Amino acid sequence: MTALLAERAADVVSAAQQLLTKRMGAAVKLSDPIELSGSGRTTVLRVRVAENSFSLPRTLIVKQVRGSAQDRRTGGMAPGVASIDSAFLREAVSYQFTTALSPEYRPGAYLIAHSVPDRILVLSDLGDNALLTSVLQARVEPGTHNSLMAFGQALGRMHAATVGREPDFVALLRRVDSVHRVDGIAQQAQAAIAEVPGLLEAELGIDVPGEIAERIVHGNRLFTGGRYRAFSPSDLCPDNVIMNDEGARFLDYEWGGFRDATLDIAYALVSFPGCLCDFELSRSRAREMVEAWRSAVVGVWPSLADDTVLAERILEARLIWVWLSTYWFLPADHTRIATAREHGLSVPRSEALINRWSALAEDARVTGDDAVGDFAEQVSAMLEERWSE
Repeated sequence: MTALLAERAADVVSAAQQLLTKRMGAAVKLSDPIELSGSGRTTVLRVRVAENSFSLPRTLIVKQVRGSAQDRRTGGMAPGVASIDSAFLREAVSYQFTTALSPEYRPGAYLIAHSVPDRILVLSDLGDNALLTSVLQARVEPGTHNSLMAFGQALGRMHAATVGREPDFVALLRRVDSVHRVDGIAQQAQAAIAEVPGLLEAELGIDVPGEIAERIVHGNRLFTGGRYRAFSPSDLCPDNVIMNDEGARFLDYEWGGFRDATLDIAYALVSFPGCLCDFELSRSRAREMVEAWRSAVVGVWPSLADDTVLAERILEARLIWVWLSTYWFLPADHTRIATAREHGLSVPRSEALINRWSALAEDARVTGDDAVGDFAEQVSAMLEERWSE
């Protein structure tokens, strides 16, 4: 740890000690900070609880988000819409909400304490476990298969446990915030509706048919409504999913909120659109993962037992994710492209976008949706032609 990081870690540990001492009503001492993954705007530490009068876990995770209210989010799912304050508030509320769930349905760590003024979260420690990124990159069976099945099952359990509980989430958010309640991803989806047709025309010479434009407008409603609404961490890139003895566990709730649950399962099928990933998911493997998810949610959404209904809903979610991915990464905007999370599954934006449109076309053909299939094939072909020049 560099001198700068050591100084920063000491400040975070000191603030966390004060927070826990105030929360517990007795002195709490933390020691041995170890820096974990984070970004330029966050410090994430594992600390040991050296002294406390209560039954705190032996180790904790402390996360602090830095910056002023005017700073803009520079990492994560999508380029800069939500401020750091907004991202922190959503994450704090999301952890409050999920901590209230029964342990068997809790999707990740539980919240022990938080401070809005200091932008600090103190969380339970899920331990040293493999990131889904590492598992997918290794491509070793049956590990890859088991992890994807666990991913689908964990999503389904979380969705089933949170159906109908949106008023609870909104009430928590209103307690701490009266300004940043708008979902940042929903805002970007709305912007994509307006901007992507112009991008496709200017960059590829493609006119968006009226039927496709209508489908995009309808698909955008999945972020603000939808029949299958449940809690979602939303930023489900592989670096935010860990695998342990309990299955898949989700990290990073800065985009947390209620959305149509088909967006979450489709997120993996589109190869994690908020990242520049390209993990090839075979049709049989994708079907198995979807079935793992469906088995957990069909009890609360019986209509998804119908294969046709399920396929149509997932195709709609895939379409809006590919549309958003195009909005984020088609422009030659180096600042925007640089915000995409880089890891072992990252590829150039050209490869990611070509493959996402091509896979969408294939899925549309299987579903029998020739309108989406024809359009997606056209975009994929023009992208390939453009980047082969």
